[in-house]
Amino acid sequence: MYVRSLYTQPPSSSPSPIHRNQKEMELKVAVAIMAAVLVVAAALEVEISAAGQKGLCNMSEEGMMACKPCISTVKPEEKPTAACCAELQQANLTCLCSYKNSDLLPYLGIDPNLAAQLPAKCNMTAPEQC
Repeated sequence: MYVRSLYTQPPSSSPSPIHRNQKEMELKVAVAIMAAVLVVAAALEVEISAAGQKGLCNMSEEGMMACKPCISTVKPEEKPTAACCAELQQANLTCLCSYKNSDLLPYLGIDPNLAAQLPAKCNMTAPEQC
């Protein structure tokens, strides 16, 4: 009888079949969510690449990087480069102005006040609401 009870009752240190099935289901859901996130991220990357390399507010990543030295929070340069100004002329300034109060800018090393001065430094007129 004692030997039989060892086979009919699970040991106390191992999880019950119900608990094990629940953990397996949670793991499957987590894997499915991660797969969905990766698919969406890949689709967004393809969409951005297909859009002619124009990203935020109609500025390319290269254009943003050309402007970064003069709007940086650390040792900003006084004058923007010609590449920066050329890119800024193609940008949607109203869209860019919508980010001026964003907490994200300082986190990215961008001084919002210097960024607001950029159109004037490129001999452009900033939108009124900016």
